[in-house]
Amino acid sequence: MSAKNTNNVAPRRKSKRERRMKIAIYIMIFAMVISTITMGLAYFIGL
Repeated sequence: MSAKNTNNVAPRRKSKRERRMKIAIYIMIFAMVISTITMGLAYFIGL
């Protein structure tokens, strides 16, 4: 059980890295949404 407890503590110490990864993922999703909206507006204006 002690080994499992140490393994559970390790990810908690890497919370900063996990938060950075989550922020990077949210930024990528936000960029994708903006790109799709801008492409849609450009296509709509083109028509």
